[in-house]
Amino acid sequence: MKYEELATRFHCHGDALFGVVAAPEAPARTGVLIVVGGPQYRAGSHRQFIALARALAAAGVANLRFDHRGMGDSEGEARDFTQLDEDIAAAIEHLLRAVPTLQRVVIWGLCDAASAALMYRQRRADPRLAGLVLLNPWVRTEVTQAQTRLKHYYLQRLTSREFWLKFLRGGVNLLGSMGELKSQVGTVMRKPGDKAQDGADYLTLMQRALAATDMPYLLILSGNDYTAKEFSGWWRGAAGEAATAHITRVEVDEADHTFSRADWKAAVNMHSVEWMKKL
Repeated sequence: MKYEELATRFHCHGDALFGVVAAPEAPARTGVLIVVGGPQYRAGSHRQFIALARALAAAGVANLRFDHRGMGDSEGEARDFTQLDEDIAAAIEHLLRAVPTLQRVVIWGLCDAASAALMYRQRRADPRLAGLVLLNPWVRTEVTQAQTRLKHYYLQRLTSREFWLKFLRGGVNLLGSMGELKSQVGTVMRKPGDKAQDGADYLTLMQRALAATDMPYLLILSGNDYTAKEFSGWWRGAAGEAATAHITRVEVDEADHTFSRADWKAAVNMHSVEWMKKL
């Protein structure tokens, strides 16, 4: 389907925000807001968000990718992913004005932008929100990081033939490795009230949002990414996976965190487009 891309500007509490609207000739009634996470701007790593926006638009899905306050070309003070509610709300409003036939919006986010999307859904209960697309959501605390390293790093090392051959050749600092392992185990064993959990309130919001069954989610995880493994471990333990009928989960085998290879990026775009069609 033919579409056009339009540079656009809108405001959030007096600060000018800049983005690009991709508008198809005959858009579907549900559009997509692409939220940028981390030290990124609206193009994304290796033009990831440009490719996604164009794939969606070619399939008839209008979308907006934008720089939130303090990032890219947008004005205002920089803020972290736990403070994006106002920016997201302003962007949704702008997309609906820019493409008047739209009725609802899906938020699409990678890493801490996926976490921001879940927090927005939980805190705002925005009736315009139709669903979420979540890629490798960020759930980092000292405890989740230690759990992931124990399971996916130390266990693999201890069962690796190469590790023990290196050890026999004297190429392993055993005391140093055991000290680091002990530190990681100690972190995992801390009680929920310990300092290791400080600043983890955002995980509670994410847990509640994931457990809510009144909205569909698409969860895309990289097969070779510690952030994705960390999320999976946390989700099984803290959030549980009992009520998951509303969550479509797919994994892109061997993909890294940002799906940097062309075929990985194409897989993400395909899954996103197909899910939007079903929605």
